[in-house]
Amino acid sequence: MNAYRARPNLLPWPPILIVGLTLAAILLNMIVPLGIGFSGIRPLGIALILLALGIDLWAMKTLSDAHTTILPNRGSSHLVTQGPFGYSRNPIYVANVMLMLGMGLFSMNAWFLVLAPVDAVLTYILAIRREENHLTALFGYQYESYCRKVRRWI
Repeated sequence: MNAYRARPNLLPWPPILIVGLTLAAILLNMIVPLGIGFSGIRPLGIALILLALGIDLWAMKTLSDAHTTILPNRGSSHLVTQGPFGYSRNPIYVANVMLMLGMGLFSMNAWFLVLAPVDAVLTYILAIRREENHLTALFGYQYESYCRKVRRWI
């Protein structure tokens, strides 16, 4: 039996990463402040935060309506290709990066901007690759066809 069939991961890496990197940005800013000098950027930060939360809620509702898990360490029961998943195979992870960027702009803490790409890279390494193997093991050609139509990120 394929090891990826049951579940993609033991740990829910993406939420761990977003919380850990958010805390790291706050602590790093206390130790070595890395500010953004233009306070007029805050409205863009609010807009990014709201957009990220909207994408998250839309993706969660889409997964719930499909009767499959939202937890990144649980096995999928259905391949979801509609809603935000019609635009990105990983809309929640895209939203996580947007959320970090928005928090950075809103708080004027540039450490968030530095750590947002770190979140993307670590999410890819620790979660996405394994999730893709899991979905391929479960849904085979159907998932491969979806991958040819929809990008991993945006």
